[in-house]
Amino acid sequence: MYQQLSFIDSGKPEPRLPVDYQPVVPEHFHLERIYISKGSLSSDDRKQFVERICRCFGEAEVIERLDTAHNKIDLGEPDPLARHRKGKRTLVFGELGDSVRFSSEEQNTCPNYWHFSPYSFCPYGCKYCYLAGTPGVWFSPTVKIYVNLPEIIQKIDATANLLAEPTAFYLGKLQDGLALDPLTAYSTVLAPFFARHRYARQIILTKSADVGRLLNLDHGGHTILSWSINPPEVVRHSEENVPSVDDRLDAMQRCAEHGYPVRAVMMPMIPVENWKTSMPISFAGCWWR
Repeated sequence: MYQQLSFIDSGKPEPRLPVDYQPVVPEHFHLERIYISKGSLSSDDRKQFVERICRCFGEAEVIERLDTAHNKIDLGEPDPLARHRKGKRTLVFGELGDSVRFSSEEQNTCPNYWHFSPYSFCPYGCKYCYLAGTPGVWFSPTVKIYVNLPEIIQKIDATANLLAEPTAFYLGKLQDGLALDPLTAYSTVLAPFFARHRYARQIILTKSADVGRLLNLDHGGHTILSWSINPPEVVRHSEENVPSVDDRLDAMQRCAEHGYPVRAVMMPMIPVENWKTSMPISFAGCWWR
């Protein structure tokens, strides 16, 4: 029997940012500058969290913009492509108010769903990324970490309890769900939260192979890990600075061995000549044509 989690009524300690952990720089994050934007240092927990990560990038330029919102950071680059490339090498700390939302796209073949955002964008270089052309990313295409994780969790808790039925909350609509976890250790707070919750479930979409923090967590089967994969030919010409398919499949197998429900999705579907006969896909030791 699962026990409903309510921070207001249960007397349980309120969620906090991860503490007493060692950040690890992700292999595919090549950082040159860090902006510390509005709200990032507004509490001792936030300040310690930001400082811990900044220390990992001793050669990166650190710029305080405490009067500027995370989405107003101007990279000073008028050319869209150059701005995009610069943004991929830029990390912004900030806070996101509207962090838990229900998607409401019209004329969409996929059902709308709840999603949440402890991050925005990611360091990977997929050429087909739809986020790059969205209004929120076009002006400031930076990699963002939001430091108001406790407030995000409280919002998920309140929303799930109001819905009062098993409900999935998706991490990966506006970011890669695991690419920055080596730096933030957010999974060590999120997975146990969802494990204890009566209604809330977490679905993470990722291309990351950095799953080390997940393997010893109490997840209760309430965190589902979904890897975006593509045939190697597509990866070679359309996915720059991204973990290989083999590494993703290995990460998937490791998580499955630790009891996580796992999924694989083809996203997006990119046609390749003679794909029916020339491109078998390996998955968990099996082959399909």
